[in-house]
Amino acid sequence: MAKPRILINLFHPNMNRSRGNIILSEAVRDLTGVTFRDVYAEYPDFNITVQHEQQLLLENDLIVTQHPFYWYSCPSLLKEWEDKVLEQGFAYPPGVGDKLNGKHWLSVITTGGPQNAYRSGGFNNFTISELLRPFQQTATLCGMKWLPPVVVHSVLPEGIEGFKNISNDDIQQHARAYRALLDGYVME
Repeated sequence: MAKPRILINLFHPNMNRSRGNIILSEAVRDLTGVTFRDVYAEYPDFNITVQHEQQLLLENDLIVTQHPFYWYSCPSLLKEWEDKVLEQGFAYPPGVGDKLNGKHWLSVITTGGPQNAYRSGGFNNFTISELLRPFQQTATLCGMKWLPPVVVHSVLPEGIEGFKNISNDDIQQHARAYRALLDGYVME
């Protein structure tokens, strides 16, 4: 079976303050068959070139959205990208906008909170799976296969006091697993 073509769209508005997304990005950007993009660097004015973005989606099999988990969602450029790029007639409805049908969607996220904060009765009241449902439904509506997300918890910028913070060595372990996942990925 042929190795899938992978598009990684990194959405981080302030990469110079990110430990987790820098380490994760460095681990995968040089993989064969991967197109890696820093979408905030490409569109600092949020003026998204829709046709270019849609062409990238058409050319790839596995679509990865990598971002910090902000306010139980995503950075604003990712939402803007979804609103403009995944338009009616291209990405949905089924039978009309089915250009993404059969592709796979993988969310790779970093959170500031620890894993046990994301559960019923925990600090955030809901699991990551529950909080990512809008992304899952977006993938489903577009005819894409939703994959279990890659989540790295407790990733805060240096200098934030009062919170447990994951070490760079632990982030490196997650980054190696992320790389191995993409490097060995096979489309079903």
